[in-house]
Amino acid sequence: MINRVIISGGGTGGHIFPAVAIADELKRRNPAIEILFVGAEGRMEMEKVPLAGYQIIGLPIAGLQRKLTLSNFMLPYKLAKSLLKARRIIKDFKPQLVVGVGGYASGPILKMANLLGIPTLIQEQNSFAGKTNKLLAQKARTICVAYDGMEAYFPAQKIVLTGNPVRKEMSRSEVSKIEAINFFKLDSSKKTILVIGGSLGARAINQALIHEITKWKSYDETIQVLWQCGKLYYDELKVKLAHADSKNIYLLEFIQRMDLAYAAADLVVSRAGALSVSELCLLGKASILVPSPNVAEDHQTKNAMALVRKDAAVMLKDDELKNKLISKVTELLGDENAIANLSKNSLLLAKPNATEEIVDECEKVTKQ
Repeated sequence: MINRVIISGGGTGGHIFPAVAIADELKRRNPAIEILFVGAEGRMEMEKVPLAGYQIIGLPIAGLQRKLTLSNFMLPYKLAKSLLKARRIIKDFKPQLVVGVGGYASGPILKMANLLGIPTLIQEQNSFAGKTNKLLAQKARTICVAYDGMEAYFPAQKIVLTGNPVRKEMSRSEVSKIEAINFFKLDSSKKTILVIGGSLGARAINQALIHEITKWKSYDETIQVLWQCGKLYYDELKVKLAHADSKNIYLLEFIQRMDLAYAAADLVVSRAGALSVSELCLLGKASILVPSPNVAEDHQTKNAMALVRKDAAVMLKDDELKNKLISKVTELLGDENAIANLSKNSLLLAKPNATEEIVDECEKVTKQ
């Protein structure tokens, strides 16, 4: 039984939500377990992890900026300081296991755990391995992955195909479509498109919808759009929608009940982050994936293509949205067989027991 564990990583919801899911499953199996999170100071995990009920300590580590900045010159100092702090954390907490979920925050703590002889496990969410995880893989005992073909990045003998943990409310969601429609005050006689660009929104997706607002309005009798636009864009888009007097577009800054949003949707337009892709598969949702071009190693395109190759999703690039998004949406919604096929094939790629299997691997590592 695992009694003390450190979980490290973060930077985005795609790293944080899987980490919390793993912690929840560890705690379900052993309510007395002590779990400590280690993140990066000033990043999202420092807020989200305590809200989930767990203690977190921040390291002064930062990522390398693509352009020349003063912060890049500070990186060696921050790395050295983070390694020293990581060593103190491990010495004080005395974990049986350190789990890394990706993001540069996990680098110092897993590196120091390896040096101190503490077993480590890596959970890689994407179909293209992150730099931090690739560097840590040689010393890790086990590497849990979500996609086939990860031997290109990691030692094959260490890889276990588990899938990605998803948010608890998704894995146990039993809400009906009509309940979801009523929750958002939508029209049950219309097809619903759910548009999400991640928790912060996606400029290209937002611009594509607002650019052809009159065309969306022309489908008022048959289609409605539930649109999470992100905090940065909400005020501007709200004004534009008011001027357009659109009755079939429901704009929200952030959707807290994503389980209900998915349940309401006939078709989802989404970025291709690892967490979003895993949730779409788990729920068997037909989707148009729009990979963000602004992520490391273009890994969202690789995530999307893993579904496209299995006929489990359609992919559009940012620069295709303004000309193709509406036509692709209406084409799919007009073809029930196409929607059913995408839904069926995405469900075949789901890993509903991912969290449990990852924690099984955690337990195996600590018994070795």
